Amino acid sequence: MASRSGRGPIEIILECVRARNRRLILDAVTSFYIFRTDTQQVLARGVMGYDAAREKATQIRKQHGLKWDQVSFKSEKKSRSSWSAPAGGRLDVARNYNPSKRGRFKGYYDKHGNFHDLD
Repeated sequence: MASRSGRGPIEIILECVRARNRRLILDAVTSFYIFRTDTQQVLARGVMGYDAAREKATQIRKQHGLKWDQVSFKSEKKSRSSWSAPAGGRLDVARNYNPSKRGRFKGYYDKHGNFHDLD
């Protein structure tokens, strides 16, 4: 019996398995940081992998005698913009949000003073 989307149960199961495997791979190669939840103090950075971050958080918790809810970890955020100004350029981002772009206008000035649009 096919689902509404026209995919059969086998395709749906394969898609779920691929999504799970993709999540496991991302968890293994993602960098995490560990912090105190009450003071927002960063205790460790650059811990690679979810399991390693969990173990490191437990180790720090025991080492400093902290309660379970006082130590947590998050994945380190990557640069939000894939665009950057080349060497010697100054990146400018518009002050106003542009809903049609779901972001802000971006561009840079080169060393000659010419503006280049990055959108």
